[in-house]
Amino acid sequence: MLFRSIMRTKFLGDLLIDDVLSFISGCQRVDIAFWSLIVSQDQVFTDWKEREAIAEAMVPLVGGLYRDRNIECSVFGRLIIKRSVVDILKAHRYVRQVEEQELTVSDTLPILEVVNSLNVRNAHVDLGKLAVKFRNGGQGQDLAAFVKEELADAIDSDEREPTDVVLYGFGRIGRLLARLLIERTGGGQALRLRAMVVRKGSAANDLEKRASLLRRDSVHGSFKGTITVDEENNTITANGNVIQVIFANSPEEVDYTAYGINNAMVIDNTGKWRDKEGLSLHLKSKGASRVVLTAPGKGVKNIVMGVNDGDITPEDEILSAASCTTNAITPVLKSICDKYGIENGHVETVHAYTNDQNLIDNYHKGDRRGRAAGLNMVITETGAAKAVSKALPEMEGKLTGNAIRVPTPNVSMAILNLNLESEADKESLNAYIREAALHGPMQKQIDYSNSPEAVSTDFVGSRAAGVVDALATIAGGKRCVLYVWYDNEFGYSCQVVRLMQKMAQCTLPAFPKLK
Repeated sequence: MLFRSIMRTKFLGDLLIDDVLSFISGCQRVDIAFWSLIVSQDQVFTDWKEREAIAEAMVPLVGGLYRDRNIECSVFGRLIIKRSVVDILKAHRYVRQVEEQELTVSDTLPILEVVNSLNVRNAHVDLGKLAVKFRNGGQGQDLAAFVKEELADAIDSDEREPTDVVLYGFGRIGRLLARLLIERTGGGQALRLRAMVVRKGSAANDLEKRASLLRRDSVHGSFKGTITVDEENNTITANGNVIQVIFANSPEEVDYTAYGINNAMVIDNTGKWRDKEGLSLHLKSKGASRVVLTAPGKGVKNIVMGVNDGDITPEDEILSAASCTTNAITPVLKSICDKYGIENGHVETVHAYTNDQNLIDNYHKGDRRGRAAGLNMVITETGAAKAVSKALPEMEGKLTGNAIRVPTPNVSMAILNLNLESEADKESLNAYIREAALHGPMQKQIDYSNSPEAVSTDFVGSRAAGVVDALATIAGGKRCVLYVWYDNEFGYSCQVVRLMQKMAQCTLPAFPKLK
Protein backbone atom coordinates (compact mmCIF):
# COMPACT_ATOMS: atom_id res chain seq x y z
CA MET A 1 0.00 0.00 0.00
CA LEU A 2 2.81 2.36 0.93
CA PHE A 3 4.75 1.53 -2.29
CA ARG A 4 1.67 2.19 -4.48
CA SER A 5 1.11 5.51 -2.71
CA ILE A 6 4.70 6.62 -3.36
CA MET A 7 4.57 5.60 -7.00
CA ARG A 8 1.42 7.68 -7.54
CA THR A 9 3.42 10.83 -6.64
CA LYS A 10 5.32 10.79 -9.99
CA PHE A 11 2.21 12.24 -11.55
CA LEU A 12 2.19 15.17 -9.11
CA GLY A 13 5.26 16.93 -10.48
CA ASP A 14 8.19 18.15 -8.41
CA LEU A 15 7.56 17.89 -4.66
CA LEU A 16 9.56 19.37 -1.86
CA ILE A 17 11.32 16.76 0.28
CA ASP A 18 9.32 17.81 3.35
CA ASP A 19 6.13 17.22 1.42
CA VAL A 20 7.30 13.75 0.43
CA LEU A 21 8.25 12.84 3.99
CA SER A 22 4.94 14.16 5.27
CA PHE A 23 3.08 12.14 2.69
CA ILE A 24 4.95 8.93 3.59
CA SER A 25 4.30 9.50 7.28
CA GLY A 26 0.58 9.93 6.59
CA CYS A 27 0.46 6.70 4.65
CA GLN A 28 2.15 4.90 7.53
CA ARG A 29 -0.47 6.23 9.93
CA VAL A 30 -3.21 5.00 7.61
CA ASP A 31 -1.63 1.52 7.53
CA ILE A 32 -1.35 1.43 11.32
CA ALA A 33 -4.96 2.53 11.72
CA PHE A 34 -6.07 -0.09 9.19
CA TRP A 35 -4.32 -2.96 10.97
CA SER A 36 -5.49 -1.67 14.35
CA LEU A 37 -9.06 -1.83 13.07
CA ILE A 38 -8.58 -5.44 11.93
CA VAL A 39 -7.10 -6.42 15.31
CA SER A 40 -9.92 -4.61 17.14
CA GLN A 41 -12.62 -6.39 15.13
CA ASP A 42 -11.01 -9.77 15.78
CA GLN A 43 -10.75 -9.01 19.48
CA VAL A 44 -14.43 -8.01 19.72
CA PHE A 45 -15.48 -11.21 17.97
CA THR A 46 -13.24 -13.30 20.22
CA ASP A 47 -14.71 -11.61 23.27
CA TRP A 48 -18.24 -12.35 22.03
CA LYS A 49 -17.41 -16.05 21.56
CA GLU A 50 -16.01 -16.19 25.09
CA ARG A 51 -19.21 -14.67 26.48
CA GLU A 52 -21.28 -17.14 24.49
CA ALA A 53 -19.30 -20.02 25.97
CA ILE A 54 -19.84 -18.73 29.51
CA ALA A 55 -23.57 -18.22 28.88
CA GLU A 56 -23.78 -21.78 27.51
CA ALA A 57 -22.23 -23.00 30.76
CA MET A 58 -24.89 -21.09 32.70
CA VAL A 59 -27.86 -22.68 30.92
CA PRO A 60 -27.69 -26.16 32.56
CA LEU A 61 -27.01 -24.62 35.98
CA VAL A 62 -30.00 -22.27 35.72
CA GLY A 63 -32.23 -25.07 34.43
CA GLY A 64 -31.17 -27.55 37.10
CA LEU A 65 -31.72 -25.08 39.92
CA TYR A 66 -35.20 -24.34 38.63
CA ARG A 67 -36.29 -27.93 38.05
CA ASP A 68 -34.76 -29.50 41.13
CA ARG A 69 -34.86 -26.74 43.75
CA ASN A 70 -37.51 -24.26 42.54
CA ILE A 71 -34.98 -21.41 42.20
CA GLU A 72 -35.74 -18.65 39.69
CA CYS A 73 -32.67 -16.83 38.38
CA SER A 74 -32.83 -13.35 36.90
CA VAL A 75 -30.61 -10.42 35.93
CA PHE A 76 -32.09 -7.16 37.19
CA GLY A 77 -35.58 -8.61 37.02
CA ARG A 78 -35.09 -10.22 33.58
CA LEU A 79 -35.77 -13.93 34.02
CA ILE A 80 -33.14 -16.21 32.49
CA ILE A 81 -34.87 -19.52 33.17
CA LYS A 82 -35.69 -21.39 29.95
CA ARG A 83 -33.91 -18.72 27.92
CA SER A 84 -31.46 -19.01 25.05
CA VAL A 85 -27.78 -18.09 25.20
CA VAL A 86 -28.43 -14.83 23.35
CA ASP A 87 -31.35 -14.01 25.69
CA ILE A 88 -29.01 -14.41 28.67
CA LEU A 89 -26.43 -12.12 27.06
CA LYS A 90 -29.11 -9.52 26.27
CA ALA A 91 -30.31 -9.60 29.88
CA HIS A 92 -26.78 -8.73 31.00
CA ARG A 93 -26.50 -6.01 28.37
CA TYR A 94 -29.66 -4.39 29.72
CA VAL A 95 -27.87 -3.59 32.99
CA ARG A 96 -25.84 -0.79 31.39
CA GLN A 97 -29.10 1.13 30.89
CA VAL A 98 -30.01 1.05 34.57
CA GLU A 99 -26.68 0.96 36.38
CA GLU A 100 -24.56 2.92 33.90
CA GLN A 101 -21.93 0.21 34.03
CA GLU A 102 -21.32 -3.02 32.16
CA LEU A 103 -22.22 -6.38 33.60
CA THR A 104 -21.12 -9.56 31.88
CA VAL A 105 -21.68 -13.27 32.32
CA SER A 106 -18.15 -13.40 33.73
CA ASP A 107 -19.52 -11.46 36.72
CA THR A 108 -22.57 -13.65 37.30
CA LEU A 109 -21.35 -17.18 36.53
CA PRO A 110 -19.22 -17.40 39.72
CA ILE A 111 -22.25 -16.33 41.77
CA LEU A 112 -24.41 -18.92 40.02
CA GLU A 113 -21.83 -21.60 40.82
CA VAL A 114 -21.84 -20.64 44.49
CA VAL A 115 -25.67 -20.75 44.58
CA ASN A 116 -25.52 -24.21 43.02
CA SER A 117 -23.10 -25.37 45.72
CA LEU A 118 -25.40 -24.24 48.54
CA ASN A 119 -28.58 -26.02 49.60
CA VAL A 120 -30.74 -23.10 48.53
CA ARG A 121 -34.40 -23.85 47.77
CA ASN A 122 -37.57 -21.99 46.83
CA ALA A 123 -36.08 -18.58 46.05
CA HIS A 124 -35.85 -15.90 43.39
CA VAL A 125 -32.18 -15.02 43.00
CA ASP A 126 -31.22 -11.92 41.05
CA LEU A 127 -27.70 -12.74 39.89
CA GLY A 128 -27.22 -9.28 38.39
CA LYS A 129 -28.07 -7.37 41.55
CA LEU A 130 -25.89 -9.70 43.63
CA ALA A 131 -22.98 -9.15 41.23
CA VAL A 132 -23.32 -5.35 41.34
CA LYS A 133 -23.72 -5.40 45.12
CA PHE A 134 -20.57 -7.50 45.47
CA ARG A 135 -18.70 -5.23 43.05
CA ASN A 136 -19.70 -2.09 44.92
CA GLY A 137 -19.36 -3.28 48.48
CA GLY A 138 -17.75 -6.67 48.59
CA GLN A 139 -14.15 -5.80 47.75
CA GLY A 140 -11.81 -7.92 49.77
CA GLN A 141 -14.65 -10.21 50.84
CA ASP A 142 -14.77 -13.83 49.81
CA LEU A 143 -17.45 -14.29 47.10
CA ALA A 144 -18.69 -17.59 48.53
CA ALA A 145 -19.09 -16.06 51.99
CA PHE A 146 -20.86 -13.03 50.50
CA VAL A 147 -23.40 -15.12 48.59
CA LYS A 148 -23.98 -17.44 51.54
CA GLU A 149 -24.69 -14.46 53.79
CA GLU A 150 -27.08 -12.89 51.24
CA LEU A 151 -29.04 -16.12 50.75
CA ALA A 152 -28.98 -17.30 54.35
CA ASP A 153 -32.77 -17.28 54.70
CA ALA A 154 -33.22 -19.57 51.67
CA ILE A 155 -30.75 -22.26 52.72
CA ASP A 156 -32.32 -25.55 53.85
CA SER A 157 -35.87 -24.23 53.29
CA ASP A 158 -38.75 -26.71 53.49
CA GLU A 159 -40.39 -28.49 50.58
CA ARG A 160 -43.76 -27.17 49.43
CA GLU A 161 -46.98 -28.87 48.52
CA PRO A 162 -48.23 -27.81 45.08
CA THR A 163 -51.52 -25.97 44.64
CA ASP A 164 -53.91 -27.29 41.99
CA VAL A 165 -55.12 -24.61 39.55
CA VAL A 166 -58.20 -24.68 37.32
CA LEU A 167 -58.79 -22.18 34.51
CA TYR A 168 -62.51 -21.50 34.13
CA GLY A 169 -62.62 -20.10 30.61
CA PHE A 170 -59.91 -20.28 27.97
CA GLY A 171 -59.95 -16.94 26.14
CA ARG A 172 -57.14 -14.40 25.73
CA ILE A 173 -56.25 -14.15 29.42
CA GLY A 174 -56.92 -17.83 30.09
CA ARG A 175 -54.46 -18.98 27.43
CA LEU A 176 -51.77 -16.54 28.55
CA LEU A 177 -52.23 -17.70 32.14
CA ALA A 178 -51.81 -21.26 30.89
CA ARG A 179 -48.55 -20.31 29.19
CA LEU A 180 -47.26 -18.58 32.32
CA LEU A 181 -48.25 -21.42 34.65
CA ILE A 182 -46.64 -24.01 32.38
CA GLU A 183 -43.51 -21.87 32.09
CA ARG A 184 -43.34 -21.44 35.88
CA THR A 185 -44.06 -25.03 36.88
CA GLY A 186 -40.43 -25.56 37.83
CA GLY A 187 -40.15 -28.59 40.04
CA GLY A 188 -43.91 -28.68 40.53
CA GLN A 189 -43.71 -27.23 44.04
CA ALA A 190 -45.91 -24.18 43.52
CA LEU A 191 -48.86 -23.70 41.16
CA ARG A 192 -49.86 -26.71 39.02
CA LEU A 193 -52.27 -26.21 36.12
CA ARG A 194 -54.50 -29.27 36.34
CA ALA A 195 -57.62 -28.45 34.31
CA MET A 196 -59.59 -25.97 32.26
CA VAL A 197 -63.37 -25.68 32.07
CA VAL A 198 -65.05 -24.57 28.85
CA ARG A 199 -68.37 -24.90 27.09
CA LYS A 200 -68.50 -27.56 24.41
CA GLY A 201 -67.97 -25.97 21.03
CA SER A 202 -69.76 -26.83 17.81
CA ALA A 203 -66.64 -28.12 16.04
CA ALA A 204 -66.08 -31.85 15.93
CA ASN A 205 -62.37 -31.31 16.69
CA ASP A 206 -63.05 -28.98 19.62
CA LEU A 207 -60.06 -30.17 21.67
CA GLU A 208 -57.63 -29.81 18.79
CA LYS A 209 -58.85 -26.27 18.12
CA ARG A 210 -58.27 -25.24 21.74
CA ALA A 211 -54.81 -26.80 21.67
CA SER A 212 -54.07 -24.92 18.47
CA LEU A 213 -55.01 -21.59 20.08
CA LEU A 214 -52.60 -22.39 22.91
CA ARG A 215 -49.91 -23.42 20.43
CA ARG A 216 -50.15 -20.33 18.19
CA ASP A 217 -50.80 -16.69 19.04
CA SER A 218 -50.86 -13.85 16.51
CA VAL A 219 -49.64 -11.33 19.08
CA HIS A 220 -47.48 -13.29 21.51
CA GLY A 221 -45.94 -15.80 19.13
CA SER A 222 -45.78 -19.57 19.26
CA PHE A 223 -45.81 -21.62 22.44
CA LYS A 224 -42.31 -22.45 23.67
CA GLY A 225 -42.53 -26.18 23.97
CA THR A 226 -44.52 -29.20 22.86
CA ILE A 227 -48.26 -29.79 22.94
CA THR A 228 -50.09 -33.08 22.41
CA VAL A 229 -53.81 -33.85 22.43
CA ASP A 230 -55.51 -36.96 23.82
CA GLU A 231 -59.05 -37.00 22.43
CA GLU A 232 -60.01 -40.17 24.28
CA ASN A 233 -59.21 -38.78 27.74
CA ASN A 234 -59.97 -35.11 26.94
CA THR A 235 -56.52 -33.88 27.89
CA ILE A 236 -53.95 -31.47 26.48
CA THR A 237 -50.36 -32.12 27.53
CA ALA A 238 -48.05 -29.10 27.36
CA ASN A 239 -44.40 -29.50 28.37
CA GLY A 240 -45.28 -32.47 30.56
CA ASN A 241 -48.28 -30.75 32.20
CA VAL A 242 -51.41 -32.86 31.69
CA ILE A 243 -54.36 -30.45 31.51
CA GLN A 244 -57.80 -32.02 31.88
CA VAL A 245 -60.37 -30.37 29.62
CA ILE A 246 -63.78 -30.32 31.33
CA PHE A 247 -66.88 -29.36 29.37
CA ALA A 248 -69.55 -27.69 31.53
CA ASN A 249 -72.16 -24.94 31.34
CA SER A 250 -72.04 -23.83 34.98
CA PRO A 251 -69.58 -24.10 37.88
CA GLU A 252 -71.73 -26.06 40.30
CA GLU A 253 -72.05 -29.03 37.97
CA VAL A 254 -68.29 -29.73 37.98
CA ASP A 255 -66.73 -32.35 40.27
CA TYR A 256 -62.99 -31.73 40.24
CA THR A 257 -62.28 -34.57 42.64
CA ALA A 258 -63.30 -37.00 39.90
CA TYR A 259 -60.10 -35.95 38.14
CA GLY A 260 -57.89 -36.13 41.20
CA ILE A 261 -58.04 -32.36 41.76
CA ASN A 262 -58.43 -31.18 45.36
CA ASN A 263 -58.40 -27.86 47.20
CA ALA A 264 -58.12 -26.16 43.83
CA MET A 265 -57.79 -22.48 43.04
CA VAL A 266 -60.28 -21.61 40.29
CA ILE A 267 -59.38 -18.71 38.01
CA ASP A 268 -62.52 -17.25 36.45
CA ASN A 269 -61.59 -15.72 33.09
CA THR A 270 -65.12 -15.48 31.73
CA GLY A 271 -66.15 -12.26 33.43
CA LYS A 272 -69.69 -13.66 33.56
CA TRP A 273 -69.85 -13.35 37.32
CA ARG A 274 -68.44 -10.20 38.95
CA ASP A 275 -70.04 -10.21 42.42
CA LYS A 276 -69.52 -12.41 45.46
CA GLU A 277 -72.81 -14.25 44.97
CA GLY A 278 -72.03 -15.26 41.41
CA LEU A 279 -68.41 -16.16 42.06
CA SER A 280 -69.44 -18.27 45.06
CA LEU A 281 -70.94 -20.74 42.58
CA HIS A 282 -67.38 -21.97 41.98
CA LEU A 283 -67.06 -22.91 45.65
CA LYS A 284 -70.00 -25.30 45.23
CA SER A 285 -67.85 -27.42 42.93
CA LYS A 286 -66.31 -30.43 44.66
CA GLY A 287 -62.56 -29.93 44.96
CA ALA A 288 -62.60 -26.11 44.66
CA SER A 289 -61.63 -23.94 47.64
CA ARG A 290 -60.63 -20.51 46.29
CA VAL A 291 -61.58 -18.22 43.40
CA VAL A 292 -59.69 -15.47 41.58
CA LEU A 293 -61.55 -13.19 39.17
CA THR A 294 -59.56 -11.72 36.27
CA ALA A 295 -61.72 -8.60 36.08
CA PRO A 296 -62.90 -5.87 38.47
CA GLY A 297 -65.06 -7.39 41.20
CA LYS A 298 -68.05 -6.09 43.15
CA GLY A 299 -68.32 -6.76 46.87
CA VAL A 300 -64.96 -8.56 46.92
CA LYS A 301 -61.40 -7.36 47.51
CA ASN A 302 -59.82 -5.89 44.37
CA ILE A 303 -56.11 -6.61 44.69
CA VAL A 304 -53.33 -4.83 42.82
CA MET A 305 -50.13 -6.68 43.59
CA GLY A 306 -47.46 -4.44 45.03
CA VAL A 307 -50.05 -1.99 46.37
CA ASN A 308 -52.63 -3.64 48.61
CA ASP A 309 -51.67 -7.33 48.53
CA GLY A 310 -51.09 -7.00 52.26
CA ASP A 311 -54.88 -7.06 52.59
CA ILE A 312 -54.95 -10.73 51.56
CA THR A 313 -55.68 -13.07 54.46
CA PRO A 314 -55.71 -16.89 54.70
CA GLU A 315 -59.48 -16.67 55.16
CA ASP A 316 -60.09 -15.03 51.77
CA GLU A 317 -61.91 -17.38 49.42
CA ILE A 318 -62.72 -14.94 46.61
CA LEU A 319 -60.46 -12.20 45.27
CA SER A 320 -60.44 -9.97 42.20
CA ALA A 321 -57.30 -9.05 40.27
CA ALA A 322 -58.95 -5.76 39.18
CA SER A 323 -58.43 -4.61 35.57
CA CYS A 324 -55.35 -4.35 33.38
CA THR A 325 -55.49 -0.53 33.44
CA THR A 326 -55.97 -0.39 37.22
CA ASN A 327 -52.93 -2.63 37.61
CA ALA A 328 -50.90 -0.46 35.24
CA ILE A 329 -51.58 2.90 36.89
CA THR A 330 -52.07 2.17 40.59
CA PRO A 331 -48.44 1.23 41.41
CA VAL A 332 -47.20 4.37 39.66
CA LEU A 333 -49.82 6.52 41.38
CA LYS A 334 -48.88 5.09 44.78
CA SER A 335 -45.20 5.84 44.17
CA ILE A 336 -45.99 9.42 43.18
CA CYS A 337 -48.41 9.81 46.08
CA ASP A 338 -45.84 8.56 48.61
CA LYS A 339 -43.18 11.01 47.41
CA TYR A 340 -45.01 14.11 46.18
CA GLY A 341 -48.66 13.74 47.22
CA ILE A 342 -51.51 14.02 44.67
CA GLU A 343 -54.19 16.71 44.83
CA ASN A 344 -56.17 15.39 41.86
CA GLY A 345 -55.72 14.26 38.29
CA HIS A 346 -57.09 12.80 35.08
CA VAL A 347 -56.28 9.44 33.51
CA GLU A 348 -56.61 9.01 29.77
CA THR A 349 -56.07 5.50 28.46
CA VAL A 350 -55.14 4.80 24.86
CA HIS A 351 -56.25 1.18 24.82
CA ALA A 352 -55.91 -1.62 22.31
CA TYR A 353 -59.21 -2.94 21.01
CA THR A 354 -60.68 -5.96 22.75
CA ASN A 355 -62.86 -8.97 21.96
CA ASP A 356 -66.06 -7.23 22.99
CA GLN A 357 -65.77 -4.80 20.06
CA ASN A 358 -66.95 -5.52 16.54
CA LEU A 359 -64.66 -6.19 13.60
CA ILE A 360 -67.08 -4.30 11.36
CA ASP A 361 -69.97 -2.02 12.21
CA ASN A 362 -72.69 -3.99 13.99
CA TYR A 363 -75.06 -3.80 16.93
CA HIS A 364 -73.48 -3.37 20.36
CA LYS A 365 -75.21 -2.47 23.60
CA GLY A 366 -72.39 -0.07 24.51
CA ASP A 367 -72.03 3.42 23.06
CA ARG A 368 -69.69 3.62 20.03
CA ARG A 369 -68.33 0.09 20.59
CA GLY A 370 -70.42 -1.20 17.72
CA ARG A 371 -68.17 0.58 15.21
CA ALA A 372 -65.38 -1.31 13.45
CA ALA A 373 -62.52 -1.74 15.94
CA GLY A 374 -59.80 -2.06 13.31
CA LEU A 375 -60.77 1.12 11.50
CA ASN A 376 -61.61 3.62 14.22
CA MET A 377 -60.44 5.33 17.36
CA VAL A 378 -63.37 4.87 19.71
CA ILE A 379 -64.00 7.07 22.72
CA THR A 380 -65.45 5.01 25.54
CA GLU A 381 -65.66 4.93 29.30
CA THR A 382 -63.24 3.34 31.75
CA GLY A 383 -63.82 2.50 35.35
CA ALA A 384 -60.10 2.31 36.10
CA ALA A 385 -59.82 5.84 37.52
CA LYS A 386 -62.51 5.19 40.12
CA ALA A 387 -61.30 1.63 40.71
CA VAL A 388 -57.87 2.88 41.81
CA SER A 389 -59.33 3.89 45.18
CA LYS A 390 -60.32 0.25 45.87
CA ALA A 391 -56.62 -0.58 46.08
CA LEU A 392 -55.39 2.88 47.05
CA PRO A 393 -57.98 4.53 49.35
CA GLU A 394 -56.12 7.85 49.55
CA MET A 395 -57.03 8.42 45.88
CA GLU A 396 -60.78 8.34 46.59
CA GLY A 397 -62.52 11.04 44.54
CA LYS A 398 -59.28 12.46 43.16
CA LEU A 399 -59.22 10.95 39.67
CA THR A 400 -61.35 11.23 36.56
CA GLY A 401 -60.86 9.01 33.54
CA ASN A 402 -61.72 8.25 29.96
CA ALA A 403 -60.54 5.84 27.30
CA ILE A 404 -59.83 5.77 23.60
CA ARG A 405 -59.85 2.34 21.93
CA VAL A 406 -57.37 2.32 19.03
CA PRO A 407 -56.75 -0.09 16.11
CA THR A 408 -53.94 -2.13 17.70
CA PRO A 409 -54.42 -5.68 19.04
CA ASN A 410 -52.30 -5.30 22.17
CA VAL A 411 -50.31 -2.87 24.35
CA SER A 412 -51.99 0.21 25.74
CA MET A 413 -50.92 3.50 27.28
CA ALA A 414 -52.18 5.40 30.30
CA ILE A 415 -51.55 9.16 30.43
CA LEU A 416 -51.52 10.41 34.03
CA ASN A 417 -52.13 14.17 34.25
CA LEU A 418 -51.57 14.96 37.93
CA ASN A 419 -51.64 17.99 40.20
CA LEU A 420 -49.14 17.40 43.01
CA GLU A 421 -48.96 18.59 46.59
CA SER A 422 -45.26 19.38 46.30
CA GLU A 423 -43.07 20.55 43.44
CA ALA A 424 -41.26 18.25 41.06
CA ASP A 425 -39.04 18.50 38.00
CA LYS A 426 -38.52 16.01 35.19
CA GLU A 427 -35.04 14.89 36.22
CA SER A 428 -35.78 14.23 39.89
CA LEU A 429 -39.16 12.65 39.12
CA ASN A 430 -37.65 10.25 36.58
CA ALA A 431 -34.79 9.41 38.93
CA TYR A 432 -37.30 8.57 41.65
CA ILE A 433 -39.37 6.33 39.33
CA ARG A 434 -36.20 4.63 38.08
CA GLU A 435 -35.14 3.82 41.64
CA ALA A 436 -38.62 2.48 42.41
CA ALA A 437 -38.50 0.28 39.31
CA LEU A 438 -35.08 -1.16 40.16
CA HIS A 439 -34.96 -1.40 43.92
CA GLY A 440 -38.32 -0.46 45.42
CA PRO A 441 -41.04 -2.74 46.81
CA MET A 442 -42.96 -2.45 43.50
CA GLN A 443 -40.05 -3.37 41.23
CA LYS A 444 -42.11 -6.20 39.67
CA GLN A 445 -44.99 -3.83 38.97
CA ILE A 446 -43.16 -0.75 37.68
CA ASP A 447 -40.67 -0.79 34.83
CA TYR A 448 -38.73 2.10 33.30
CA SER A 449 -37.87 2.99 29.71
CA ASN A 450 -35.59 5.74 28.47
CA SER A 451 -35.36 4.70 24.83
CA PRO A 452 -36.02 7.48 22.29
CA GLU A 453 -37.21 4.90 19.74
CA ALA A 454 -39.64 2.82 21.84
CA VAL A 455 -43.11 2.22 20.39
CA SER A 456 -46.04 0.07 21.49
CA THR A 457 -44.91 -3.25 19.96
CA ASP A 458 -41.66 -3.02 21.93
CA PHE A 459 -43.67 -3.68 25.08
CA VAL A 460 -45.39 -6.86 23.91
CA GLY A 461 -44.44 -9.50 26.45
CA SER A 462 -43.55 -7.02 29.19
CA ARG A 463 -44.01 -8.69 32.58
CA ALA A 464 -44.41 -5.40 34.44
CA ALA A 465 -47.84 -4.01 35.21
CA GLY A 466 -46.77 -0.68 33.69
CA VAL A 467 -43.67 0.84 32.09
CA VAL A 468 -43.00 4.55 32.60
CA ASP A 469 -41.69 6.25 29.45
CA ALA A 470 -39.15 8.58 31.04
CA LEU A 471 -38.44 10.63 27.92
CA ALA A 472 -42.10 11.59 27.62
CA THR A 473 -42.39 12.78 31.24
CA ILE A 474 -43.50 16.39 31.70
CA ALA A 475 -42.99 17.99 35.11
CA GLY A 476 -42.75 21.48 36.50
CA GLY A 477 -43.97 23.11 39.66
CA LYS A 478 -46.83 21.14 41.16
CA ARG A 479 -47.87 19.47 37.93
CA CYS A 480 -46.69 16.42 36.04
CA VAL A 481 -47.75 14.22 33.13
CA LEU A 482 -46.60 10.61 33.07
CA TYR A 483 -46.90 8.20 30.14
CA VAL A 484 -47.24 4.55 31.16
CA TRP A 485 -47.08 1.71 28.63
CA TYR A 486 -48.60 -1.65 29.53
CA ASP A 487 -49.16 -4.98 27.86
CA ASN A 488 -52.83 -5.21 28.72
CA GLU A 489 -52.79 -8.97 28.10
CA PHE A 490 -49.44 -10.44 29.17
CA GLY A 491 -48.42 -7.87 31.78
CA TYR A 492 -51.82 -8.17 33.39
CA SER A 493 -51.62 -11.98 33.32
CA CYS A 494 -48.30 -11.76 35.17
CA GLN A 495 -50.03 -9.71 37.86
CA VAL A 496 -52.75 -12.37 38.12
CA VAL A 497 -50.12 -15.08 38.61
CA ARG A 498 -48.47 -13.00 41.34
CA LEU A 499 -51.86 -12.74 43.05
CA MET A 500 -52.33 -16.49 42.76
CA GLN A 501 -48.91 -17.10 44.31
CA LYS A 502 -49.71 -14.75 47.17
CA MET A 503 -53.08 -16.39 47.78
CA ALA A 504 -51.50 -19.86 47.69
CA GLN A 505 -48.66 -18.65 49.94
CA CYS A 506 -46.02 -19.78 47.46
CA THR A 507 -44.46 -16.45 46.47
CA LEU A 508 -40.72 -16.95 46.21
CA PRO A 509 -38.65 -14.70 48.51
CA ALA A 510 -36.41 -12.42 46.44
CA PHE A 511 -32.65 -12.08 46.94
CA PRO A 512 -30.84 -9.82 47.49
CA LYS A 513 -33.39 -8.39 49.87
CA LEU A 514 -34.71 -4.87 49.39
CA LYS A 515 -32.77 -2.01 50.92
